[in-house]
Amino acid sequence: MKSQQLRDKFLNFFTSKSHQIVPSAPIVLKDDPSLMFTNAGMNQFKEYFLGNSKPKSTKIADSQKCLRVSGKHNDLEEVGKDTYHHTMFEMLGNWSIGDYFKNEAISWAWEFLTEVLKIDKNSLYVTIFEGDKVDGIAKDTEAFEIWKQFVPDNRILLGNKKDNFWEMGDQGPCGPASEIHVDIRTDAEKAKKPGHELVNQDHPQVVEIWNLVFIQFNRLANGKLVELPAKHIDTGMGFERLAMVMQGVQSNYDTDVFTPIISEIETISGFSYGKTEDVDIAIRVIADHVRAVAFAIADGQLPSNNGAGYVIRRILRRAIRYGFTFLKMKEAFIYKLVDVLSKQMGKAFPEIIKQKQLCQNVIREEEHSFLRTLDQGLTLLDQIMQQSSTKIISGKKAFELYDTFGFPIDLTALILEENDFKLNQNEFNAELEKQKSRSRKAAETSTEDWEVIREDDSEEFIGYDYLETSVKIVKYRKVTSKKDGALFQLVFNLTPFYPEGGGQVGDKGYLESPSGDVTYIIDTKKENNLIIHITKSLPKNINATFNAVVDANQRQRAAANHTATHLLHQALRHVLGDHVEQKGSMVHSGSLRFDFSHFSKVSRDELVEVEAFVNARIQEQLNLVEKRNIPYDQAISEGAIALFGEKYGDTVRTIQFGQSTELCGGTHVKNTSELWSFKITSESSVASGIRRIEAITADAVKSYLDDKAQKLAQIEALLNQPKDVSKAIDKLLSESAQLQKENEQLKAEKAKYIKSELKSQIKPINGINSLIAQVDLDAGSMKDLAFQFGGEFDDLVVILASKYNNKALLTCYISKSIVSEELNAGKIVRELGKFIQGGGGGQAFFATAGGKKPEGIPDALEAAKTLL
Repeated sequence: MKSQQLRDKFLNFFTSKSHQIVPSAPIVLKDDPSLMFTNAGMNQFKEYFLGNSKPKSTKIADSQKCLRVSGKHNDLEEVGKDTYHHTMFEMLGNWSIGDYFKNEAISWAWEFLTEVLKIDKNSLYVTIFEGDKVDGIAKDTEAFEIWKQFVPDNRILLGNKKDNFWEMGDQGPCGPASEIHVDIRTDAEKAKKPGHELVNQDHPQVVEIWNLVFIQFNRLANGKLVELPAKHIDTGMGFERLAMVMQGVQSNYDTDVFTPIISEIETISGFSYGKTEDVDIAIRVIADHVRAVAFAIADGQLPSNNGAGYVIRRILRRAIRYGFTFLKMKEAFIYKLVDVLSKQMGKAFPEIIKQKQLCQNVIREEEHSFLRTLDQGLTLLDQIMQQSSTKIISGKKAFELYDTFGFPIDLTALILEENDFKLNQNEFNAELEKQKSRSRKAAETSTEDWEVIREDDSEEFIGYDYLETSVKIVKYRKVTSKKDGALFQLVFNLTPFYPEGGGQVGDKGYLESPSGDVTYIIDTKKENNLIIHITKSLPKNINATFNAVVDANQRQRAAANHTATHLLHQALRHVLGDHVEQKGSMVHSGSLRFDFSHFSKVSRDELVEVEAFVNARIQEQLNLVEKRNIPYDQAISEGAIALFGEKYGDTVRTIQFGQSTELCGGTHVKNTSELWSFKITSESSVASGIRRIEAITADAVKSYLDDKAQKLAQIEALLNQPKDVSKAIDKLLSESAQLQKENEQLKAEKAKYIKSELKSQIKPINGINSLIAQVDLDAGSMKDLAFQFGGEFDDLVVILASKYNNKALLTCYISKSIVSEELNAGKIVRELGKFIQGGGGGQAFFATAGGKKPEGIPDALEAAKTLL
């Protein structure tokens, strides 16, 4: 059965059970501070399980894109080494939000597997939770009794808390789980060892395919479990594993989910899958990782050096590294696999087709960049081996390669082994653990339970219409972190505060009590559909009715900048073309940032035209036309632009200014005239095919222009108030260039004279031609001089010192033919640098140092003679 048919059968089955089929959420999470990526099918439904909002349907099913790089069986460095774990995978799931419970979940799962898919019942095993004395939970006899209707007792196995008790996190909804495992070994293998002995033992052919979670408890901050008022079902079935079972193969990578990608890797690389273990692992790594990276990019996450972007970059670099090492791919090639991927999965996930070109561009650029890093790392590693006095390489140096240059440690170890060196792995591990410990401590957060003051069905947001209102605190909790200390999160019955989202920062403001006490709100965020107001302290009387006041100035500036992003989007499409799509934005009160798709640098003339277009819309004084809670399809049919990587509900809000119409939940000005003026401050590249514009509006433009006027006045004063400032500066630059040219000629003549003077000072020291002298030259001239002498002698050591601009400079050159462990330019300048209170380094044949003690130069030169 083809994988596409399998997905359809699952969704059709649960449609027949009155489930609402919903689309997959983006793989990148933008509004959940507790997660970077969607790592389970239930993520998009957390707000329902927590009771923060009510779903339109209490029975839901879907196929969700997920990404995991850590946790149970999902350490990134292990993916590809077996045949059934992945970074990106699909999770088929069905959910009950306070509707059905264990009986239906179990019976429907069994019906689908054995009657619809006709999987052999005798190959299936199930597990139930054995109970836990610490939590005071008994064995899940309810699930056991239900399973007995379908499965013999000897195929119902007990599972511990690690395998059969699911938790959303340290706190929150949780409950026992019942797993379904399948044994796809041959009859001969089954005869040798029964399947029940291999369940949850990481056997590649005895695998879990479906996990049924019975959410019936809430975990408190103190670890205590309490019964939930409503019970829920959360199930997840591994699509790739199910395809393996249904297609009668022994590996996920042998299914049609992966075989087209693997075939393309074979064609590009010239290596065949299924012949050698190293090559097989490399091909599996690449086939898996290109899916994760491409879908993350398609959903709005570009590779970067922090956060979710760093994870994506790390996954891609691991794939590049395996291709580089085991498939001998020294040029970019992974980007070519996106075409096959889009054909394979585009029907189920059309975003991979729409964003195919972007994915290819970004991946290709990342490949080029990392291959350059690998070349640099190989050079540095070669130097480390050359300079090492032993065959054991310091783990600290290897960690520096790993941490500073991104050079993979396993590649370091492999290259060292090929050159008869060994890595001090324990030392490397110690350095890595120090780094992890620092990161853990920096990220440590303690979150207490919600203290509920009063019951409230929902928290209404009224911030589009009001900046001030009376509120009551519904609940609060304390959150402590090393970075921010102790903070409090408050939830109101209604709020005018806009929570961070859609690229716009959250509102700030204050709460005023009836007695006049003020509690400042320093930020507003949204978590699981709750608007959370962050304060440094609790109000004195939390039961009071407060006056909640949004900082109107900050809101106005943020609203102006948000409106400007819409007008900028329209301007870019008008000037550059309809291919322009928004790829991200950041709206602060002081400035805005807008990322968009475009194939080349935006020229100066184009930027002027874009700026003029936006300012023309400001001068037109366009009124805001806002539509709330209109059907999504209607909004799109009316011409509204849906933004990249966002997930929209059935109803949406549209924002229109003239011909600009977008789906948007942010705050905006009532009329474009409130922007006053729009000014682009920079244009740059974010990634291949992605450009970034930064800009300002309103008060920030006034400050910008005032600053420019002040600087111009200063320049005019320095130039004695010329009639034409440009001509005066051109004249000054021309004169400066001429003087610079004359100066270079004088320096060259000076160096030529010094060279003839110094040549007579070259004398043998310890049998080696040596020149040790103080000169009156800059660093560049000293280098030129040293290399000129080096071109005339095969066995020469040059050590020059200079006092230049009140600083001490040292240069050391050694003919490559005589470089050795002792005669090493880098070591020599580091040693001599002590005399000038400085340091430096370089290569074995050429190195430099600088210091702040020029009076130490004579001692440094004497020491140089002693060293030689």
